[in-house]
Amino acid sequence: MNLGDLLHATAGRHPQKTALVCGAEAVSYGELDQATTALARWFLREGLHPGDRVAIHWSNSIPAVKLFFACFKAGLIAVPVNHRLKPAEIAYLLEHSKAALCFSDPELAALAEGARGECPSLRQIYTKIPETGADQEPSLPAVDAGQPAVIIYTSGTTSRPKGATHSHASLFRTAELIWSMGADGGQNMLVITSMMHISGIGLQIVPALLCGATAILIPAFDPGTVLDAIERFQCSFSMGLPAMMQVLVEEQSRRPRDLRSLKTWFSGGDTVPLSLQERFQAVFGLPLQELYGMTEHCPICTNLPGAMRSGSVGRPLDGVEVRVVDLFGADAPAGEKGEMAVRSPANFTGYWNNPEATAAALRDGWLHTGDLVRRDGEGYFWFEGRMKEIIIRGGSNISPQEVEEALYQHPAVFEAGVVGAPHPVYGEQVVACVSLRNGHRLTGPELQDFARQRLADYKVPMHIVFLAALPRNATGKILKTTLREQAAKG
Repeated sequence: MNLGDLLHATAGRHPQKTALVCGAEAVSYGELDQATTALARWFLREGLHPGDRVAIHWSNSIPAVKLFFACFKAGLIAVPVNHRLKPAEIAYLLEHSKAALCFSDPELAALAEGARGECPSLRQIYTKIPETGADQEPSLPAVDAGQPAVIIYTSGTTSRPKGATHSHASLFRTAELIWSMGADGGQNMLVITSMMHISGIGLQIVPALLCGATAILIPAFDPGTVLDAIERFQCSFSMGLPAMMQVLVEEQSRRPRDLRSLKTWFSGGDTVPLSLQERFQAVFGLPLQELYGMTEHCPICTNLPGAMRSGSVGRPLDGVEVRVVDLFGADAPAGEKGEMAVRSPANFTGYWNNPEATAAALRDGWLHTGDLVRRDGEGYFWFEGRMKEIIIRGGSNISPQEVEEALYQHPAVFEAGVVGAPHPVYGEQVVACVSLRNGHRLTGPELQDFARQRLADYKVPMHIVFLAALPRNATGKILKTTLREQAAKG
């Protein structure tokens, strides 16, 4: 079955149950099913055919969810567009995917219009859901589970963004993995990450709606709004980026809310510092469970209650095969560092219109992640950095994450990003870019002395750059490329 059929089946079981809440607006499963069917038929009447692409440029909202599932029912391919992108970046996604239509949030429409001139295949930009009426024609097509459902463009931190394509089947398997992590139909699931990313649409919206849960949508992240929503709607399940967790901890410490309904909270998408995990546990009264994944396959590993190893990314979920391979593709022994390779039905199907990148990433059914990990004797995986980010100083490999973890132990450090910069003798030197907590002061030598107590001398940053805030890309990850430029300037 495709995702549209699965939503219809859920609506058949729970027609009156609330499916989505966003601010003062709510919609039941029955209403959502009827609205998405009518919109799917509208797409077909407009001349779109299965396999055509429809861009969705919207903040978290009920209209955005309707657009996704209408595409699924009509056999169209949804192309989420990050609302933080600028017109030139939007133009690249629209042109690369050859999107026929773009639906843009009224508050974002000027950005999409700014991209329009570079996209000859784009017929129209809409800023609202069209009036669809009650017309029962045309009939919806049969959509196979193996057909593409979404093209989600990656962050593009090292190259132009690539369009990771997921089928109906791979997104359904992703939903099953989320259910195995504790999500079920009896929960109110809080959605604070953008549904324009895999974390929003794949890890929260699709799993919630296919199991009969109620999804509480937060249009724009604000820590006070998030905590108030948990208290008001008695939310029990959520996930977010580490940067979000940092400010949520600060806000809850400053003005506590009643969060006793919370049962499960995952964090991933970037490194989850141990210091953050400890503060979250102390303030929220439940563990911050680190989750590891990527746009091409998420989730892969996680720490589950009763089987947690602080500092690790946990064990692979049931049905997900993970290998650690060396440079020649052979399995690395336990305890040794290598690249993580993953195989499961949740693997993406390839990069849109990019056979070379697809062939490099998918080899013999295995997704090669480009991330370095090691596996301990109990099967837990420990993230050791990204292959393209390893710093080589005088022939010694240094993991930026290891240095960052040491810096995060200082109570004044709010954020830390470690990169390599050219050095005339050692080839590369370690440079740390750091932002401090409000009201704290710290000098470079003081932080270097602190790090030296926890790291070998060659790993201690030779330079520390203090910034008001660390730069982040459109998905909220720290931009190491920008930090390298900052480090190179001295």
